[in-house]
Amino acid sequence: MSNSVLVINCGSSSIKYALVSERREDRIYGLAENLGASDARIKGITKGGQPIEIAIPNANHEQALETILSRLSEYQPQAIGHRVVHGGNLTKAELLTNEIVEKIREATPLAPLHNPAHLVGIEATMRLFPNLPQVAVFDTAFHQTMPDYAYRYALPKFLYTEHGVRRYGFHGTSHAYVSERGSTLAGMPNQGGWLTAHLGNGSSTCAIWNGKSVDTSMGLTPLEGLVMGTRSGDVDPSIHSFLAKNLGWDLYKIDRMLNNESGLYGLSNLSNDMRTLIEASERGNEDATLAIEVFCYRLAKSLAGLSCNLPQLDGLIFTGGIGENAAYIREKTLAYLPHFGFQLDQQRNNELKRGTEGRVDAGQGPQIWVIPTDEEGRIAQETRHVAEQQQHALATL
Repeated sequence: MSNSVLVINCGSSSIKYALVSERREDRIYGLAENLGASDARIKGITKGGQPIEIAIPNANHEQALETILSRLSEYQPQAIGHRVVHGGNLTKAELLTNEIVEKIREATPLAPLHNPAHLVGIEATMRLFPNLPQVAVFDTAFHQTMPDYAYRYALPKFLYTEHGVRRYGFHGTSHAYVSERGSTLAGMPNQGGWLTAHLGNGSSTCAIWNGKSVDTSMGLTPLEGLVMGTRSGDVDPSIHSFLAKNLGWDLYKIDRMLNNESGLYGLSNLSNDMRTLIEASERGNEDATLAIEVFCYRLAKSLAGLSCNLPQLDGLIFTGGIGENAAYIREKTLAYLPHFGFQLDQQRNNELKRGTEGRVDAGQGPQIWVIPTDEEGRIAQETRHVAEQQQHALATL
């Protein structure tokens, strides 16, 4: 596995990792969780597919990484790829240098919950493995091809020029992977017009023309756009002043409500898990039924809006936990888009099994695909490309 890449995704108290080789079935992956606490541990899957669990009481990020990397050292990864939520205006994966690390730090106000945790992991692995190429792959980079009329807000210009207030978009590695995979399966790699729907606890849509993002639903932060598990998605911006004036809420409370207490959970007053809501709806729970209806309508509305930036529509791709597994949600969403000519094959749609990809249209109109996402695989691909570029540059000196 000398051609493997170690993918690291650091959260505030956790580290996701995956050792990605050319064969997906050989992948080693896991999660270090509860870091800093007495019950800190690493849970994962080995190369042979066997589960492991290792207690690392009170370990911090660096100690957890040392444990993870020592267990994987025999595989000699060629590089480490770091998932970074926000890269500001960086347009592609970048070899980690002091300058790039500083740019990630400068983007922290745009992702205050994510970038500081990523920096902890980056700084730890750079200390532990100073001679191993390390690459930052940004959730926002794929969307940097959006035209200015798609990413600018109708706000005073200085907020954009001086403070970077604009639409950035997220889930870029997922949208990039499934659109490339879908267009390849369709026999037109990175060509044509595609809509992609990454649906999970966090959800977003994207319009892609000839392999490049031309619009997406998320904005300055991941709160903009679709109804999600606990995020509201689009609301009237004046809701802040309404709640402040009438209920006395401060910005922190409003922000928490919009991000953590809204979406499917807020509408249903039951759960942010779509499976639970579908089961409740089937039992006659009206709030669960409404939550599902709002989710599907707003998803269809977003897809229809994004299609404005596509010269033609060749297909739609569903991915993410909900997109891959909830046939009912795919069917209900498409029912809101009859004028787009989608022809769903209901039997194929219902028969598609978890974790498998397949085409679920009837062979007429735009194609409809379900494609399991592989964000770790995409991060590894981009990391490998940057590392090989560096090796080539060094060889020509």
